Amino acid sequence: MSSRKNPVEVFVKALENAAPREEIITIEYGGARYPKAIECSPQRRIDLALKLMVQGSYHRSFNSKKSIVDTLADEIICAYTLNMSSNAIAKKNELERQADSSR
Repeated sequence: MSSRKNPVEVFVKALENAAPREEIITIEYGGARYPKAIECSPQRRIDLALKLMVQGSYHRSFNSKKSIVDTLADEIICAYTLNMSSNAIAKKNELERQADSSR
């Protein structure tokens, strides 16, 4: 990374950017299932963001010459800059779009 920012600050901002605000649960009522949007708790937001970042970097490094360390660093930088090539940002936007449509 070319900028001279604090790495911890970059990581925390990347987590904030990648954390989804809402998610979908399934409610069963009278034998039918309905999607319902709910807000995520703060701890779950962090857990989901970490999970999405690690999964995205793992998929990028699988069957590739690039190591998991490099792909994880790229994922964190892309999430920090709100780049859509970040798996975590793409999944967050998809989750929030689905939650918005199920209101």
